[in-house]
Amino acid sequence: MIKVIDQLTNLFTTAFVECGYEEKYGVVTISNRPDLCQYQCNGALAAAKQYKKAPIMIANEIVERCKDNSALKEITAIMPGFINFSVKEEFLVDYLQGMSMDERLGCEEAKNPDTVVVDYGGPNVAKPLHVGHLRPAIIGESIKRMVRFLGHNVIGDAHLGDWGTQMGLIIAEVRKRQPNLPYFDESFTGEYPSEAPFSISELEEIYPTASEYSKEHPEFREEAKEVVFELQNGHRGYTALWNHIMTVSVNDLKKNYDNLNVHFDVWKKESDAQPYIPGMVTYLKETGFAKISEGALVVDVKEETDTKEIPPCMILKSDGASLYATTDLATLVERMELFNPASVIYVVDKRQELHFELVFRCVKKTKLVPENVNLTFLGFGTMNGKDGKPFKTRDGGVMRLEYLMDSINEEVYKKIMSNREMGEEEAREVAKIVGLAALKYGDLSNQASKDYIFDIDRFTSFEGNTGPYILYTIVRIKSILAKYQEENKAVDVSKLSIKSGNTREYGISEVNLMLECAKFNDVIEHAAYENAPHKLCAYVYDLANAFSTFYHENKIIAEENKEKQQEWIALINLVLRILSTCIELLGFSAPEKM
Repeated sequence: MIKVIDQLTNLFTTAFVECGYEEKYGVVTISNRPDLCQYQCNGALAAAKQYKKAPIMIANEIVERCKDNSALKEITAIMPGFINFSVKEEFLVDYLQGMSMDERLGCEEAKNPDTVVVDYGGPNVAKPLHVGHLRPAIIGESIKRMVRFLGHNVIGDAHLGDWGTQMGLIIAEVRKRQPNLPYFDESFTGEYPSEAPFSISELEEIYPTASEYSKEHPEFREEAKEVVFELQNGHRGYTALWNHIMTVSVNDLKKNYDNLNVHFDVWKKESDAQPYIPGMVTYLKETGFAKISEGALVVDVKEETDTKEIPPCMILKSDGASLYATTDLATLVERMELFNPASVIYVVDKRQELHFELVFRCVKKTKLVPENVNLTFLGFGTMNGKDGKPFKTRDGGVMRLEYLMDSINEEVYKKIMSNREMGEEEAREVAKIVGLAALKYGDLSNQASKDYIFDIDRFTSFEGNTGPYILYTIVRIKSILAKYQEENKAVDVSKLSIKSGNTREYGISEVNLMLECAKFNDVIEHAAYENAPHKLCAYVYDLANAFSTFYHENKIIAEENKEKQQEWIALINLVLRILSTCIELLGFSAPEKM
């Protein structure tokens, strides 16, 4: 379906052309003064300078040309040259009828789908997820879902941190504790055990212990570095142990991400990029892009337009060791070979912006990635406590993500039990669903790049701009529809049953609700292409508010005019479908009751 705003822009573009002006002046926007009109066109103001006419003269010409159009209810030229207008209810109803009949609610799929890689998550193996992993997981998941909804081939990549000193410390610590394991016996030629020599809880204790020990014992740290070197060169025992670490860690990570309703399409690792590094380094040397600077191999990525100092992108350290940049460059080479994406989106802490700017410049300058591939850095801000500092536990530590989720669920459970008659088991299940919505909506409703305050009381409130409020709205609509269907079992609520030529009176709240519904495909498109889940959240809140106003002003179930009642039921059924689709794209769902 052609978006409402585009239909109206087409109408005004035609009018401008017919009046002798360029088509670019016909752009229509939603009114920023809804008390005056629904839509506006400001093209006359812009055209005035080019055509050396007073803008109000041009505006009046356009109004005269459009005033008899069947879609328009009212149209006025306002000094100095604004064009304010509203559409007929029949125009809106016809549009909503089309949405209602469409599985995708009028949202078109991309005619030429792109392959898009979304790099989000980024957890390190052998470590538990903590609150710092929340934002990339839920922001990236929502972006993946929105872009996929528009019809593109989207690949969500967890991009695990599984390489470097961390791995060496873990393996060295395991050897210190269990030196007789076959992985450390150089003469062992048999099959290694299929079971890991540690559980996830043991593994999560091993790394911090080893890290702390290495600070006091430099010889242990050197031992860990040697382990890394041998692992990277194919040491058979270390490789088998590394596989155990990966299996145990990834299984636990998947369980925790499942609880967040976050699902990656591929679980690629830093180590997957290692085979691409030697060939990449050779290419950079042979093409002359890379040069030696103070012993290190670097690529100069400065540009003439730079207004600040931009350091070179370091490829190899003076001792030949690779760096994060090396791995990220090689990962892009790998992604081009495996997926050939048109776009790669990185959902990463905004403090890494310079690092990724260097990487992006480097791959484009050296032609490791074609110029037409879009590389996007979506830097997210910090989740802070009420003190304005990064969120911590009471003892000052970093909180595990599962503990944060438990605390939200417990808070929601208390509110459910204090306000509703519901069994404990059912209340616990509902609390999980509502708690996840509270957590995700509380985060996603903020612009990704901004820091925000984590306020459990506000996030779990059933009133205001919160996840629970959105779910309560959905549950209320479900309840009305269920009650209506009990009384009118033969009625099909999946279609807007508006009669052609219907001229009944429409209340303001009903028109406003229809206008909000009609924005759906425009909002989805902008939110997806701008990587902006917060814009979808803002729309969901506006739609929920519009429904609440409509609900309080109209007795839907008690309405005596059965034809009007049927239209209302069809309308709120459409609202339900839109809200349900939106929260699915945001990564959470609604219970049947609250």
